[in-house]
Amino acid sequence: MSNPVEDALKELSTIDGFIAGAVGNSASGMVMGSIGGSDTFNIEVAVAANTEVVKSKNRAMKALKLEGTIEDILITLTDQYHLIRPLQSHPEIFLYLAVDRERANLGMARFTLANAEGSLNL
Repeated sequence: MSNPVEDALKELSTIDGFIAGAVGNSASGMVMGSIGGSDTFNIEVAVAANTEVVKSKNRAMKALKLEGTIEDILITLTDQYHLIRPLQSHPEIFLYLAVDRERANLGMARFTLANAEGSLNL
């Protein structure tokens, strides 16, 4: 039997320029699964830190009385893109993706991230 978290992460790892990916829980800050990373890129630290990004954006939306939900959050660094996508079915769970900015196609990365969300039937 396949594991939906592992399946989603494997899909993310096919993106050109892939650095790391994870499924995180913004309520606990815990990593539910991860793939990739390196000595200089600790995916668990990245997920824990970006949990605060998700929480802050939700607080801002509430304070501004904005309707709707977060589809994704893009953080553009000099040499990387970081994408955070809360699951529509479980907003406290999110997909996290880091890719090399020069090698990745941002549109394809977002498309693949949305597809990976679809495979996470939690």
